[in-house]
Amino acid sequence: MNNPENALLALNYFQQRLKLKREVISYNVTLKVCRKGKDMERAEKLFDEILQRGVNPDNVTFSTMISCSGMCSLLDKAVEWFEKMPGFGCNPDDVTYSAMIDAYGRAEVEMAFSLYDRARTEKWRIDPVTFSTLIQIHGQSGNFDGCLNVYEELKAIGAKPNLVIYNTLLDAMGRARRPWQAKKIYREMISKELSPNWVTYATLLRAYGRARYCDDALNVYKEMKEKGLELNVILYNTLLAMCADVGYTDEAVEIFEEMKTWKVIEAEATLNEMLEAGLEPNIFILTSLIQCYGKAKRTDDVVKIFNQLLELGITPDECFCGCLLNVMTQTPKEELCKLVNCIERADEKLGYVVRLLVEKQESSENFKNEASQLFNSIGSDVKKAYCNCLIDLCVNLNLLERASLTALHVWINDLSRVLESGEELLPLLGINTGHGKHKYSEKGLASVFESHLKELNAPFHEASDKAGWFLTTKVAVKSWLESRSSSELVTA
Repeated sequence: MNNPENALLALNYFQQRLKLKREVISYNVTLKVCRKGKDMERAEKLFDEILQRGVNPDNVTFSTMISCSGMCSLLDKAVEWFEKMPGFGCNPDDVTYSAMIDAYGRAEVEMAFSLYDRARTEKWRIDPVTFSTLIQIHGQSGNFDGCLNVYEELKAIGAKPNLVIYNTLLDAMGRARRPWQAKKIYREMISKELSPNWVTYATLLRAYGRARYCDDALNVYKEMKEKGLELNVILYNTLLAMCADVGYTDEAVEIFEEMKTWKVIEAEATLNEMLEAGLEPNIFILTSLIQCYGKAKRTDDVVKIFNQLLELGITPDECFCGCLLNVMTQTPKEELCKLVNCIERADEKLGYVVRLLVEKQESSENFKNEASQLFNSIGSDVKKAYCNCLIDLCVNLNLLERASLTALHVWINDLSRVLESGEELLPLLGINTGHGKHKYSEKGLASVFESHLKELNAPFHEASDKAGWFLTTKVAVKSWLESRSSSELVTA
């Protein structure tokens, strides 16, 4: 039971119908529910009721009141309850001292260690919660060796670490950037047949991610997915930052795609949690949110996140701009101008090309030249994504000629670079324009594309058995590219 109010109702029900021999036990159980709910006020009222009914509180009663005070960060009250014990004929025992160590650990660290030293000297039995508190104290102060010492002392006295202790220790090793020790402790935990929970996996993922133990972090990520455990925005952020640092591009793309499946409301909630915790989102998180808002057709929110990115002093990179482009392909025509403004602020050259499209400005020849300059200036890793988005945007705006020019120009440039580098071309080469996906004309993009191939005297012929494909041979295209290059030199 977790609800103190329900626990009190149950207690009253049993008191009215049963004659309890040791009523203090029922009260202690109810007090523990109050402690779990961190309801100190209700716990104190219940203690007053205990006295009014003539019931004698015992050590469990006081230990529960002390630990409840500690959980509510009320150290003075914890001390007050401890000092009340002799007046009720109760002497502090191992459990009481453990509760006091835990309470001091939340506010008076030196007193907590002093009591712990006394506990070791007098061989008190210390409960797992206290060990967990001590490990946490050491970890927060940066004494990570102290965390391990407490863990070893725990094992030396024959106590069995529980899942909370292991999770606390793993968290400390993660913050210490000691992933090898986190791995060792995790193996010990598994050998004790303890099942990891969400906290365990999240702690491991943070530990491995911070230290750039990529393979270990990705294994944890896969295991979480297999068990149906959801990652929050901070864990996704850790994974993406790690992959970006070490060049795990394919893995980053997979994780990014996973993030995009989130519902917008969930993404917003986790972002708000992150901000409330004092953590600043990075470009990966904001990129994923823009993707979420784009899919939900919430253009104003896309603009809001873009402005937030600039306010945080983050410079939009090519991947971020690619995400904005992708969102434009899903945005209603009447709202495109809002995103054009964002792209212009992120990348002036890309913004100019996009504005030429959206406002249908100037000739196709000028568009081709501007697109050419753009594609020559961007990285090869984003060129395909930019090209696909611009083609989709052209088709959405019924600008099939510009779509075909974009695709053809990028393809010819890439082919020329391959030839210049001395790489061998494949015996058979082809261009795929799709097969009727965009049917603004009889044959969609293919018919416009074919006319441009003829203008360029390119040796491509439409395949009779493959809709949307234009094929040529290595020998033919090599000869054509060489003659094209010679003509350009003469013109220059």
